[in-house]
Amino acid sequence: MSIIEKALGQQKEQQAAPQSAEGQHTVERAGSDAMESTAAATHKSMRARMDDTRPAESRSARPRIEIPFDLLHHQGFLTPATPRSAIAEEFRTIKRPLLKNIAGQAPTPIANANLVMVTSALQGDGKTFSSLNLAMSIAMEQDKTVLFVDADVLKATAGGWLGVAPDTPGLIDILKDENVRPQDVILHTNMDKLRVLPAGTADEHATELLASANMHELMLELSERYHDRVIVFDSPPLLLTTEAGVLASFMGQIVFVASADITPQHAVEEALEHIGEDKMVGWCSIVPRGGGCACSARAMATAMATAMATPMASGRGPSRWLPRETSSVHF
Repeated sequence: MSIIEKALGQQKEQQAAPQSAEGQHTVERAGSDAMESTAAATHKSMRARMDDTRPAESRSARPRIEIPFDLLHHQGFLTPATPRSAIAEEFRTIKRPLLKNIAGQAPTPIANANLVMVTSALQGDGKTFSSLNLAMSIAMEQDKTVLFVDADVLKATAGGWLGVAPDTPGLIDILKDENVRPQDVILHTNMDKLRVLPAGTADEHATELLASANMHELMLELSERYHDRVIVFDSPPLLLTTEAGVLASFMGQIVFVASADITPQHAVEEALEHIGEDKMVGWCSIVPRGGGCACSARAMATAMATAMATPMASGRGPSRWLPRETSSVHF
């Protein structure tokens, strides 16, 4: 073989080597891109589902319910007709720190601060009563709209109080059917600044759907798309389903409800263990009107303060306890 032939052979080998390495890098990049696109697919899909491209006349025909305010008033709920009642003042105290945090006035920034979850340790602690009143109180603000989400999907008690018919399509339908758009099932009400997302049709996997990636993406999309909207979730009790703890991890702020006469201190302590260290948590003590309530309220306040301020197995410390977010509600 001549010197020229040898030189040409070496040149071809040198040219082939970079091409082979480049091909390997291309395969690696393709694998990485596939993972990133998979992670973004759900978010992109949810965003596309929320983009309403229907004609204006079709968009105006929104589903609507008539909230039975007279019935709610007789049951002790806050209503637009009683803006200066005792319960209105109590929930005004509860909502102020939440709204300050949403406005970016918290000591440290809170991600998705407009996602507010109302929860409790057990059924019967006053969670739904508190979440409905909180939603109505915020909806009375001049510059805020509220989306109330009935996320206690097995009970759907809130929907019943609001006049939502059983098995009305809602949250569960969005999570399990990609053809259902949020705007198709969010209900307008006879309170201008209040919208309702019902629990949805019954499903045996309802609680599991609350902890799904679709739920997370739906919440992020709702939070990012409507900056003037506060989304209030009536969630399942923390000790009755593990999904409630996962749901709490998606939230920006959490209102924990306890009953002064019912909720055991050990249940409060155990339930708070299901809430992440990074969450802003305030609490509301439900106190039935009548003799002896003040003593019960003080006992519950002591129990809650102890639970929040005493380091536990998870390392929770006093930094998460904000006294200004403490309130007792009488009904």
